[in-house]
Amino acid sequence: MSTEDKITLPTAEQIPSMLQAAIGQIKFARQYTLQLLEATPQEHWFTMPAGLPTNIAWQVGHLTVSQYGLLLFRLRGREPEDLELIPGRFRKAYGRGTSPSDDRAKQGEPEELLQRLETVYQRGLQQLESVAAETLLEPVEMPYAAYPIKLGCVLFCPLHEHIHAGQIGLVRRALALEPVR
Repeated sequence: MSTEDKITLPTAEQIPSMLQAAIGQIKFARQYTLQLLEATPQEHWFTMPAGLPTNIAWQVGHLTVSQYGLLLFRLRGREPEDLELIPGRFRKAYGRGTSPSDDRAKQGEPEELLQRLETVYQRGLQQLESVAAETLLEPVEMPYAAYPIKLGCVLFCPLHEHIHAGQIGLVRRALALEPVR
């Protein structure tokens, strides 16, 4: 890395305002995702339109597993109740490197997917409300955005959700549904 590429990490004093901005972005991204999902009939959630290797159900499951990883696991580690929140079958269906399927038997029903999405979101926000600035300065491996510290995981969370909201929007268009915006 050249001296021009060196990253200046934020200070503990900068963390609170950066965290509040990230929380606002996380909330905005989720509101947009929910608008898209509410405008998508659940009978279409498992349809993989011609030429698209994904569906709504996988997008929702993946967002759930990813947000768990970025806002809970990466910030505080695994806790016993996490195995119920994100069971192994769920990680295997929706984690990084998995492939979407149109087989409903391999996935949760839309109601379960939405419930897990909401639970992880609420727990993630609770975690962010109580996290110490010093914790957010601890180093991490990829994925992260901007900084190779836990704050970088938080900053990546809304970016990642917007990427998948775009994919949800594309699937909706391929299903001949009207755009939300």
